[in-house]
Amino acid sequence: MGKIRNIVNKTKKIQAPLTEADVRSLKAGDEVLISGVVYTARDMAHKRLCEAIAAGEKLPFELEGAIIYFVGPTPARPGRIIGAAGPTTSSRMDAFSPVLLANGLKAMIGKGYRGENVIEALKDNVAVHLAAIGGAGALLSRHIIAAEVIAYEDLGTEAIRKLHVADFPVVVAYDCHGNSVYKR
Repeated sequence: MGKIRNIVNKTKKIQAPLTEADVRSLKAGDEVLISGVVYTARDMAHKRLCEAIAAGEKLPFELEGAIIYFVGPTPARPGRIIGAAGPTTSSRMDAFSPVLLANGLKAMIGKGYRGENVIEALKDNVAVHLAAIGGAGALLSRHIIAAEVIAYEDLGTEAIRKLHVADFPVVVAYDCHGNSVYKR
């Protein structure tokens, strides 16, 4: 017969935007609840952000300490703030992530593996990659308490949004020390 054990909840709570100390305290495998402001951006928005950086243009939000969630939420149903908001495959942003990290981005939220160039950029820039559960977009949207489009409205669901989140659940997939939950 199996034994029932009490498991101590070791979930960490963090407030966005993040500081370097926040990031250094996170280890691969940590369960984290995020509150504060998170920005959405997918492929085309990432491309535009990188083009703006290369051209020396002002960005639509401050990258320093920011968290970007790789998501293109579905339209909100009546009475809801946002539709389903599940993570997009992270590797699609690998070509752009090192530039954003070098310019102050501290965390990204997505699903799946990251390339070696991103893993090195996480270490070099003291940043983390967080994983959200794919297929749980409707549940994740319940942690989004406000949403507004702030840039690239022509991209539709892929426009950049400013989200206010409360206890948004993620796992540290890659930490700033080079560790990964995928290597365990």
